[in-house]
Amino acid sequence: MDGLCEIVYICAMPVQKRSDPDWDDLRYFLALSRHGSLSAAARALKVSHATVARRVASLEAALQAPLFDRRADGYVPTARGRRVEQLARTMEEAAQASADMAGVDAGLSGLVRLTMAGSMAERFVTDRLGDFHKQHPGIDLEIVVESRVISLSRREADIAVRFGRPKDSDLLARRLSSVAFSFYASRGYAKTLGKNPSPAMIGFDDESDFIADAAWLNREFPQSRFVIRTNSQATQAAAARAGLGVAQLPLHVGSDDPRLVPVKLPKNPPDREIWMLLRKDVARLPRVRAVADYLAAMFRKDRRALTG
Repeated sequence: MDGLCEIVYICAMPVQKRSDPDWDDLRYFLALSRHGSLSAAARALKVSHATVARRVASLEAALQAPLFDRRADGYVPTARGRRVEQLARTMEEAAQASADMAGVDAGLSGLVRLTMAGSMAERFVTDRLGDFHKQHPGIDLEIVVESRVISLSRREADIAVRFGRPKDSDLLARRLSSVAFSFYASRGYAKTLGKNPSPAMIGFDDESDFIADAAWLNREFPQSRFVIRTNSQATQAAAARAGLGVAQLPLHVGSDDPRLVPVKLPKNPPDREIWMLLRKDVARLPRVRAVADYLAAMFRKDRRALTG
């Protein structure tokens, strides 16, 4: 239905005569190019998808050229659209550079955007942010919880906390800790494992194979039955509590749940490293440095909760 609404909105836009482009329309164009759908772009910009459609149509009318091809998998820039995208990115970088200069003068105040996995945000980081707010009351935090990798290079976040050694050399990287994993089940289900050589498994959905935990589980237990799959480790833990099977969980998620117990399977999940990544252009901002330093100290202080 959402896709149909997008088509209706685009088709309903009145044809406009050529005029000078409204450069603010480029923000909407760039969001649609990045996210591939009106609804996703609208969420990123915190506007309605009708607004995104209207602003993109306005830019196309001013330039007298279509900027997107509407395909089954979303909006894809045309050849003209790709040239406009390069211009829009240049303008965005210049605007951000100006904002960053103001950020240096602003000192320890303003917004810092973080991105990390849900289990890390919900079961470790957020609970430990009280002291940070007391120390830096002028800094606001926005935590984006996503299983997909949020792009720092596209300025979708300032700081990322990620599992695995980073490969992007354009980012500043700092190893925070290692994270231990184990298998967990409800007490009732754990008692049945001695009689059941092939326990039911709880794992990730098919679209989460880019996550190392998911790839390892699928590779090491290819013949197992997965009774429930979900991209949320909180939901996996809930399924294990309900007695549905065995879930692979980080230690800080499974060991803190009194309704779960660790169980032994033929193969044990490997530990994983966790890294903090920063964009070089914002690393010098006092507010970003304050958040990064606090996170590093937090992981160092409470490392046992992650590693056992």
